[in-house]
Amino acid sequence: MKPFISGLRGLKLSAIASALVLALPAWAVDPFTLKDIRVEGLQRVEPGTVFASLPFRIGDQYNDDKGSTAIRTLFGLGLFSDVRLQINGDVLVVIVEERPSVADVSFSGIKEFDAEILKKALRDVGLAEGRPFDKALADRAEQELKRQYINRSMYAAQVVTTVTPGERNRVNLNFNVVEGELAKIKDIRIVGNKAFSESTLRDLFDLDTGGWMSWYTKADRYSRAKLNADLETLRSYYLSRGYLEFKVESTQVAISPDKRDMSVTINVSEGNRFVVSAITLEGEYLGKEQEFKSLVTMRAGEAYNAEDVNRTVKAFNDYFGAFGYAFAQVEASPVIDRTNNRVAFVLRAQPSRRVYVRRINVEGNNRTRDEIVRREFRQLESAWYDSDRIRLSRDRIDRLGFFTEVGIETEPVPGTNDQVDLTVTVAEKPTGNLSIGAGYSQADKLSFIASIKQDNVFGSGNYLGLDLNTSEYNRQFVLSTTNPYFTQDGISRTFDLYYKTTRPYDAQGGDYEIATPGVGVRFGVPFTENDTVFFGVGAERVKVTEGDQLPEAYRDQGGTYLPATIGWARDNRDSALVPTTGRYQRVNSEFGLGGDRRYAKLTYQFQQYIPISRQYTFAFNTELGVGKGLGGKPFPVLRNFYGGGLGSVRGFEQGTLGPTSAVIGSTTGETVNVGGARNIVFNAEFIAPFPGAGNDRTLRWFVFIDAGNVYGESESVDFGQMRSSVGIGLSWISPVGPLRFALANPVRKFAGDRIQKFQFQIGTSF
Repeated sequence: MKPFISGLRGLKLSAIASALVLALPAWAVDPFTLKDIRVEGLQRVEPGTVFASLPFRIGDQYNDDKGSTAIRTLFGLGLFSDVRLQINGDVLVVIVEERPSVADVSFSGIKEFDAEILKKALRDVGLAEGRPFDKALADRAEQELKRQYINRSMYAAQVVTTVTPGERNRVNLNFNVVEGELAKIKDIRIVGNKAFSESTLRDLFDLDTGGWMSWYTKADRYSRAKLNADLETLRSYYLSRGYLEFKVESTQVAISPDKRDMSVTINVSEGNRFVVSAITLEGEYLGKEQEFKSLVTMRAGEAYNAEDVNRTVKAFNDYFGAFGYAFAQVEASPVIDRTNNRVAFVLRAQPSRRVYVRRINVEGNNRTRDEIVRREFRQLESAWYDSDRIRLSRDRIDRLGFFTEVGIETEPVPGTNDQVDLTVTVAEKPTGNLSIGAGYSQADKLSFIASIKQDNVFGSGNYLGLDLNTSEYNRQFVLSTTNPYFTQDGISRTFDLYYKTTRPYDAQGGDYEIATPGVGVRFGVPFTENDTVFFGVGAERVKVTEGDQLPEAYRDQGGTYLPATIGWARDNRDSALVPTTGRYQRVNSEFGLGGDRRYAKLTYQFQQYIPISRQYTFAFNTELGVGKGLGGKPFPVLRNFYGGGLGSVRGFEQGTLGPTSAVIGSTTGETVNVGGARNIVFNAEFIAPFPGAGNDRTLRWFVFIDAGNVYGESESVDFGQMRSSVGIGLSWISPVGPLRFALANPVRKFAGDRIQKFQFQIGTSF
């Protein structure tokens, strides 16, 4: 028996040895010259992809090391699940087994997301139609889908992946999602606070426990990013009120077993409140210690304020940067006296080296031309580095309105110690607007409305706009184009071409028509970085076709108008849509010095926004206007001011304040409002977050007081004739644009006034 067993063992060993000998030609071979290379097993992958990845060609010497490199390279492509090499004489055969490719990706059960958004998320992890597939990739895709749902506070979401084989080694993937219920914050606790009440601190948070507006704000949906932002807000609140050693000890987030309710607990350590005892300067200050001392916003005897410290350090760095020291090091070192709760600061500065800008690079602009960004720069290449000019340049680029993000990075030039490169990184946003629609009203009947506006035509930085309205009674065609850099000095030029007609409504009867074709050109001259002066000239030919129901004031108003305009504007508001601080001023004058009408018209607008707190704002608006006929002629009616409605005195029908005119042919003594040559408007608003909307700035409510009136040229301004109203309103930055609703109650009105208590508009403030 033993000899049999021994023979069997010998047979097994012989078989193993034979197998090894058969396998050796792929690996243990003597170097030889390749006469041919063949590839087997390809279905979708092009042979050229394999040949291009091989570290050898026909006619090259082949050895074991090159074979190993070839296998590693082919596996590295991610296209194959198996790779083998066979050698037949002096011919190399590459045998591959392709991974299946993804033919289709589909979803079922999704309601929270659009399918295209999820496909993009999966594409970022490597799963997309046409790409190779493996099980690990499907697992990563599942985890990514769950992460997307967790970001929406849907912790109960479940994902099941189904892989269905298809033709030509392809697979179809279906992700079946059971979304489950939203997890909502039911409780937010702050533990360890003594100086401030828990309710005061919770009011600082964007996250909350929900209210009747939670469907809009979604503030009761937990988000780690939002919580981190709230913690930073909490930290800033304490640090700006003297609590130098404040810290968040821990944060616990708990979720209920059914994954519907969440609770957040924040443990804080307030520490003691510190008072600044002294501020001293150490280091090198370029012989300008007094100038630097004037930049210090901290004051001895006042409570410690981290914002003052940060502002001081930034001001020091900026001041060094204004002299070319881009890499100045400024450190505010606290010396803490815990016995007396005092803190002294030592401001240490080292200017390092002075540098100049070698090159300015622009990145991220796919549509906008480089020159559009470069021409806004006030920092020049080959000039000394100037932080003030760089910051101004960034603000100017941001104000173009072409980009969602603008960043400038300073990078040292390798091999030098006195040169830097500036890299401007922008993220473009859509700058065009196309709207086409039709409307019907009892007054205008059926009308077609179209508008095309492009703020950055062909990436040139120029504006082009076209407005068309085919209303039966108010038709208009307006073509406008602006070149913001008509000259290299930044003088802008705007062309306007328009044709407008006005006819009476059916309810009025009558058959008169007022047609106004015109053309105009305006130039904007930047006198400072914040001030722009506008000059313009135009020409209009007004034709009044008299008929029934024509207002008496419009008689003989036809003729040639040659207006010349000059204006000035300054805007330092923090936002044009939702301003909370800053001031806006505008002066515009128009003179009819030629043609058939001689007149002068002057308007002035002033807006001021005063932040009361993070959430509340006072806003004031004043508009004054005056017109005067020249050469002994009256002020033309078609240039009158109008009052009443949104943008003026709310609660009164739009454009109905001021003088009226009798209607020609009327047998009932009918009159029509035609405006006046003098205009006075005062508005005041108190703006607050909408109840239940938390700190959301897109939805706010306000209370207001309006006063104003319109007067004729021959009338004296009588404040006793002023109309006024009070009311409440709602401001909403909607997907279709800013909306404002107002419910007003006239508190000072007169007989004959046309009241309209509810009004709304799409537009900006006031």
